[in-house]
Amino acid sequence: MDAFSSSFFSKLASPPITLSRPISTQSSPSHPPQLHISSVRIEDKPQTSTNTPSETKPPTSNTQSPSLTTRIFDAFDDVINNLIDPPLRPAVDPRLVLSGNFAPVNELPPTECEVIQGSLPSCLDGAYIRNGPNPQYHPRGPYHLFDGDGMLHSLRISQGRATLCSRYVKTYKYTTERSVGSRVVPNFFSSFSSLSACLARGALFATRIIIGHYNPAKGIGLANTSLTLFGNRLYALGESDLPYAVRLTSNGDIETLDRHDFDGKLLASMTAHPKVDPDSGEAFAFRYGPIRPFLTYFYFDANGNKHPDVPILSMVHPSFLHDFAITKNYALFADIQMRIKPIKMIFRGGSPMILDPVKVPRLGVIPRYAKNESEMRWFEVPGFNPVHVVNAWEEDNGNAIVMLAPNIISVEHALERMDLIHGMMEKVRIDLKTGLVTRQSISSRNLDFAVINPSYLAKKNRYVYSGVGEPLPKISGVVKLDVSKGEFQECTVASRMYGPGCYGGEPFFVAKAAENSVADVEEDDGYLLSYVHNENTGESRFLVMDAKSPNLDLVATVKLPQRIPYGFHGHFVKQSELNKL
Repeated sequence: MDAFSSSFFSKLASPPITLSRPISTQSSPSHPPQLHISSVRIEDKPQTSTNTPSETKPPTSNTQSPSLTTRIFDAFDDVINNLIDPPLRPAVDPRLVLSGNFAPVNELPPTECEVIQGSLPSCLDGAYIRNGPNPQYHPRGPYHLFDGDGMLHSLRISQGRATLCSRYVKTYKYTTERSVGSRVVPNFFSSFSSLSACLARGALFATRIIIGHYNPAKGIGLANTSLTLFGNRLYALGESDLPYAVRLTSNGDIETLDRHDFDGKLLASMTAHPKVDPDSGEAFAFRYGPIRPFLTYFYFDANGNKHPDVPILSMVHPSFLHDFAITKNYALFADIQMRIKPIKMIFRGGSPMILDPVKVPRLGVIPRYAKNESEMRWFEVPGFNPVHVVNAWEEDNGNAIVMLAPNIISVEHALERMDLIHGMMEKVRIDLKTGLVTRQSISSRNLDFAVINPSYLAKKNRYVYSGVGEPLPKISGVVKLDVSKGEFQECTVASRMYGPGCYGGEPFFVAKAAENSVADVEEDDGYLLSYVHNENTGESRFLVMDAKSPNLDLVATVKLPQRIPYGFHGHFVKQSELNKL
């Protein structure tokens, strides 16, 4: 420790570090041993043109000089980033992670868009909003794709016209760093990959806390993963913090309302994948972490009132548990082979999640309204490692449960090398009487970010719409699967590939409006929505596809006034729902 301290301060006493220009947004094939990157501010600069798409370039620099205190902290930060823990691994090298259409963009005020093909269906009366990482400042050191500040890209649709708006979720982290003029909170996925990095960055962050720069009790989350709507509130979510309530104004702008703790009943983080029952309006959720209880289950009534936590103590080791499922009577959790090992990360480097090769994955089943875990049952499912879950339902009068999910092959690469993982869609059936678990392969293609008609959540569905990851995290197209087909039958019944150099994200299904009753509309009678970026031209577009057609025919294409970076999960909010926010 003394040697470390001596080295640290001797470096600090040497001539000042010269900060070079912001990172390039193009991929670099080499990995220099040191990284000299300046902190660059993303300003709320209004866009003056709606005709020319924005190029892939660094966001606008801050013209205001940071305070002396901020400059001192930045100098310490640069010593750590350049001398103690430079970003040598490709997964945390910002020049690679933030290249191309992964690069951040400026905020965009509500800007009218041009419908360049077809027309927007009348049932698309509302807003399609997609969440994703968009770092407020260019990273001064290591940066992982999951570390960016949350930005919402909303396309407000009304009477066949579309208005795009891109705004940051104004988290406590975002607003604090904005007022300070520099990054304050260390990046969770990339900042603690060695003992020296942990000690140095931990000491620097602790000093900021002591002098009043930051209060971690007010949150450290990014709200960069997804959105959900329940209890007449729309939330931006990230599983490291509480939800942030947001709303859309009448002109299509996005406002952050508050960091929502549900009247003090939600004291810790919450999953970014809650499940909202389309019939009851109830929302079911959980949190997980490295400290006991490693899994906690809870739910909210239709008015958004939170019910008490149910600790799941039979989860004996901390596991990576990103998503789950519900049925009419149960909640299902996948205890996969990815373990949370922060100590391993600190002493051996790499990711905080590691593969446990001897662990047998299992599925946990608990009653939806359980008050404790006494009725929790675990079923071993060897080799089944889902990260996202598509849906689940009950069969045989409630004596069997079926789950749909992409089984991630080479799941150990899920955080470091996403291009090496492969998601194979599977149907898993659990016989609750006998305990027998059977599995059926639905597709061998690399599939993830799959959705269904939302009204079929927790019910038996026939169709699944999935992104094609060739390779992930980019999505090169979308396929429609008929999961009612038997084993060894081809389940892909429709597909649309976006074309060379064109990539989208998770599709979202919006059902056509029923003329008389819901029974008038078939399960696949609706539209698929997605942002798609053309890497050849630098343009981003919004696509509307006919979900019922054999080729997922294009119904409408909207040219967007600004590039939409690749992101995570989205949601369509009807105008009637927007009016209640």
